[in-house]
Amino acid sequence: MTDNNFDNKGLTDEQVLLAQKQHGQNTLNFKKESGALQALNSLVREPMIILLLVAALIYYASGQTADAIFLTSAIIIVSVISLYQDSRSRNALQKLKDFTQPTCQVIRNSTTVQIKSEDLVVGDTLIIEEGASITADGIIIHSNDFSVNESILTGESFAVFKDKTKQDNLIFKGTTVASGLAIVTVTHIGNQTKLGKIGQSLESIQEEKTPLEKQINNFVKKLVIGGAIVFIIVWAINYAHSRNLTDSLLKALTLAMSILPEEIPMAFTAFMAIGAWRLMKMGIVVKQMKTVETLGSATVICTDKTGTITQNKMSLANLYALQSNRIVKPEDANDQETAVLVTAMWASEPIPFDRMEIALHTAYGKLNTQDQRPSFKMIHEYPLEGKPPMMTHIFEKTNGERIIAAKGAPEAIINVSNLSTTEKNQIQEVIKSITSNGYRVLAVGQSAFKSNDFPQTQQEFQFTFLGIVAFYDPPKDNIEAVLNKFYDAGILVKIVTGDNAETTTAIAKQIGFKGIQHSLSGAQLMKLSDQELQAKVMQTNIFTRMFPEAKLRIINALKANNQIVAMTGDGVNDGPALKAAHIGIAMGKKGTEIAKQAASLILLEDDLSKMVDAIAMGRRIYTNLKKAIQYIISIHIPIILTVFIPLVLGWMYPNILSPVHVIFLELIMGPTCSIIFENEPIEKNTMLQQPRPFITSFFNWKELTTSIIQGLAITAGTLSVYQYSVAQGMEEAHTRTMVFIVLIVANIFLTLVNRSFYYSILTTMRYKNNLVLLIIAITVIITGLLLFIPVLNNFFGFATLTAAQIFIAALIGFVSVIWYELVKLKVRTKNTAK
Repeated sequence: MTDNNFDNKGLTDEQVLLAQKQHGQNTLNFKKESGALQALNSLVREPMIILLLVAALIYYASGQTADAIFLTSAIIIVSVISLYQDSRSRNALQKLKDFTQPTCQVIRNSTTVQIKSEDLVVGDTLIIEEGASITADGIIIHSNDFSVNESILTGESFAVFKDKTKQDNLIFKGTTVASGLAIVTVTHIGNQTKLGKIGQSLESIQEEKTPLEKQINNFVKKLVIGGAIVFIIVWAINYAHSRNLTDSLLKALTLAMSILPEEIPMAFTAFMAIGAWRLMKMGIVVKQMKTVETLGSATVICTDKTGTITQNKMSLANLYALQSNRIVKPEDANDQETAVLVTAMWASEPIPFDRMEIALHTAYGKLNTQDQRPSFKMIHEYPLEGKPPMMTHIFEKTNGERIIAAKGAPEAIINVSNLSTTEKNQIQEVIKSITSNGYRVLAVGQSAFKSNDFPQTQQEFQFTFLGIVAFYDPPKDNIEAVLNKFYDAGILVKIVTGDNAETTTAIAKQIGFKGIQHSLSGAQLMKLSDQELQAKVMQTNIFTRMFPEAKLRIINALKANNQIVAMTGDGVNDGPALKAAHIGIAMGKKGTEIAKQAASLILLEDDLSKMVDAIAMGRRIYTNLKKAIQYIISIHIPIILTVFIPLVLGWMYPNILSPVHVIFLELIMGPTCSIIFENEPIEKNTMLQQPRPFITSFFNWKELTTSIIQGLAITAGTLSVYQYSVAQGMEEAHTRTMVFIVLIVANIFLTLVNRSFYYSILTTMRYKNNLVLLIIAITVIITGLLLFIPVLNNFFGFATLTAAQIFIAALIGFVSVIWYELVKLKVRTKNTAK
């Protein structure tokens, strides 16, 4: 029941401050380990840190203090880099978490304001409506058709109707509004709420690792195990030959260090977290890490019509009265058509929040008649329900004058009205005429029921069909361009709406939507078997008169066709489908709290063009992560084999690289993969390609083979220069220096070549990424210092080379990588020929 003359000024600013001091913030506080402690815990378990520590201790024990100090410094540098990356990732995720904090509407200082839910205080006047997540405990002081889903507390999934006049007039934090609107006084917040006392906290739930994260962790785990086995074998072989414990341990540790790709987990975390932060800056809030992985794979987008394709700016466009049998604009309405408008207003909520109901109240307010709303009181109501849906309100004056008004889908009002076949055909023709312009229609009916013993359902009333109200919600200006971008990217678009087929098809024509020939209604869809729907869903692009079960079946049918499904939604009824979709997309402005909770991604501006940006960013993140990991694999192979082959085959200089050299190379590779590649711009053909298959394996064999061959080619370069140096009679320091230069030059050009596996290095050099030149310049400068500063030269066991020797080593490093440009040229030529 409702009181139409509701008046509440809410708390003043002084009262809010006093309540905050007394009761604190509206948050659930549970003991939890800080992010910094978690990062430190993780760091001390890092295999690379452990190996460096062991190597440093061996150097200290054997009296090689300079090497020990260098490795200790390396531990500090690696730790700082790891903690910085972890901090950067955690900060990005924390900002995302802050961004997704729910907001609520309260009345303060006689004004309705939007605040963060954590700023809610005891005594606040809180306004909650359909789809909202209730953020505090309270008592109802006003309500319209208000029901709540309390399953989080009771386990019961049925909505419970509540009213200030009923015994059950309390609302609780964590529950959700299933229908209607209520105004409540907040009684408990934070840990003092019923939910807080039970001790349930979302923060205590561990987030499950994503499929890609598991694959990467398993890959690294296998390499760690492999490294441990190789370490034992190499140590045993060396110890058997030399009987020198520390020397054989250091050689084995060098190899183990070269095998560990500790940059991979760091790169994954950084790419995903910073990628999510980049998306947020674009107005796209990613709630789950796995969404970033999935974005680039989306093959189908199921989108709502109202507010997504259209502007969600409802205006009353036409009125039709059965009695006058004419379609008119509101300003041209006669008494019969005005009666349709007035009855439609009475069938709306007294405090409207739906766009169409707001339009009806606004149009009623413009009539040159006395406003009857303050004179009537709602005595009974039937919420929006049924298939197709309708709603009924019963108002009464103190003198007993009664209004029973209903509105809903035309089919619903026709079903409960006593109409002749001629009248039904006449109404259908009118609906077809109005909806051909893209207008939404609602039918309006009135009942003369006199008794106070109201029927259990509204469909039991006998209604008189009065007419039709038509609303126009124009398409967004940019929507045709947005659809074309989806089509160019190989993504199917399907409209899934509660509106009728005629209105939806008319709007679809206006925006150049593909596939308007076939449409399917919710009722038709539910009659199909799973196998029939699986075939039909791929042929149909317009789905009308949809309800939750039908939407869910569409999503599941698409998934059964191995499609990666993105679904947009904003209402309570979209929750199940949003949850079921691979990528659930809620609207930030018009989306209900339930839709936002069910979704994995939120578009803050309700702009579908942002979804194009999100998919582009998803493809960019995934592609760049792949480039980074391919780079890591390719550069690790020559380091491993350059350490391993001379050692095992007993070449002249078996200890060509020591832990000092390996850790220096690691310090170069870390920033290269996690800074340069993360910052790479999207390649120009990315959004013209078909979506990548969402497969269980991160790499296909072709990509993995490419990385291995690139690594083997660099290995051939390092070992060739090794043998060349030996053949020239050079001593160990000269040989080591030339091998090291090959590795450094190959690393630089591998970075440049692998910026694209399609476009040439000359094209990618024009890509905007200032960090490329910065990191390469730092690498070249440091290498120059190692080669030409005597102290550093001696420390690393290098020798001073002639210009010709440097040129030969650099040339071999360049050639060992640049050959891949010929492969890319062949691919481009082949594609051009097509």
